[in-house]
Amino acid sequence: MSAERPQPISIVGAGLAGSLLALLLARRRFAITVYDRRSDPRTALTRAGRSINLALAARGIRALERAHVMQRIRPLLIAMRGRMLHDRLGERELQPYGRTEQEVIYSVDRTALNCALLDELTRHPQVDFNFEQTCLGADLDADALSFRDLPSGLTYEKPLTPTIATDGAGSAVRMSLAAAHTISAREEPLDHDYKELTIPAQDGRHALDPGALHIWPRGGFMLIALPNIGGSFTATLFLPRTGAASFGALATPAHVREFCAREFPDAVALMPDLVHEFIHHPLGQLGTVHSAPWHIGGRVLLLGDAAHAIFPFHGQGMNAAFEDCLVFDDLLDEHEDRELLFDDFERRRRPNAEAIAQMSLENYEEMRATVLDPTFKRHQELALELEGRFPDRFIRRYSMVMFHPEIPYAEALRRGAVQADIIEAIDRDPERAAALIHERLPPIG
Repeated sequence: MSAERPQPISIVGAGLAGSLLALLLARRRFAITVYDRRSDPRTALTRAGRSINLALAARGIRALERAHVMQRIRPLLIAMRGRMLHDRLGERELQPYGRTEQEVIYSVDRTALNCALLDELTRHPQVDFNFEQTCLGADLDADALSFRDLPSGLTYEKPLTPTIATDGAGSAVRMSLAAAHTISAREEPLDHDYKELTIPAQDGRHALDPGALHIWPRGGFMLIALPNIGGSFTATLFLPRTGAASFGALATPAHVREFCAREFPDAVALMPDLVHEFIHHPLGQLGTVHSAPWHIGGRVLLLGDAAHAIFPFHGQGMNAAFEDCLVFDDLLDEHEDRELLFDDFERRRRPNAEAIAQMSLENYEEMRATVLDPTFKRHQELALELEGRFPDRFIRRYSMVMFHPEIPYAEALRRGAVQADIIEAIDRDPERAAALIHERLPPIG
């Protein structure tokens, strides 16, 4: 797919994945037209219902470095060195993410990151932005994309080929292809929803340690908080949809106040607008998107959340989408033919997308419940010890996902299962550590 002559590519969705992909393609001198249903986020706040800040880890950083934008991004980042667990009495315990000071993840404002990528794109004159354009779907028979211009309400069509859809979990392109029975697609909802709340700054400073991701694990539900540059925290409450402890049960301000004061007393003391925000902020839903195939010949490709949206509990949704962009950029050097390019992209990325989807759901159980288990803590300490003793063979699954982008998600899932079995065995018989690790874990090449 050579770009010696400017080739037209349409990108539907100017969010994080679409912006980064457009930037990588622009560096290769493709002629890119970007469509997005939102107003330009650099001039309008369009955050309703979406997570304000996200966790950036090594996979996402590697993709941003490929696009040569990390210098612009770094001032937006806050390093988080571990999970800060809060119990009902207000006691706190830090569980470090890694063994070294370099093993951290970063809190970043979604809109600030998106704006930085869009600003960088404006340096490329061959990129054409089209905001406030709602995609109505793809028509393969007519080889057309349909749009509605929001300011005028008028509908129009543009050539479909080639199009890359990065329009998120609710992708209009994916839905239209599924409606036409061209692909299969399903959304696997979680029976837990979420609501965003705020821990405001106190005298311009963070009210909690900004160097940690704060978690209030309560077994069947949890509250988390990530730091923002301005001194505030974005808190997110994850609760079942129905049941005794659920969003359905919190029907009145009194119910909200009583429940939160009982479960998260130290957080509530820092949230003066808790009840108002709870009542007025939208309830967000969570789900995993499964679709197949991700492409139709060389005509249209689904990428990022449009193809494989996942639960947010491993902090890898953005990072996985950015890694998609990186892999796609790599494959441009291998394929002249678009169909072969799109097919190879799906072949390489699908196993990893499925693996991180599984690990993300498992991490929710860990964050809200398993972290409270003394056995889990003992096994984590043992894993850290083994990682220090056998650094070329034993790397904790969390570390493989977050800090080792050279290890594919699918391989992290596979090795993680082997390591979990080894830890169980070593917990009963510590003398077997070296033998088991050398027998079952080949060196990471």
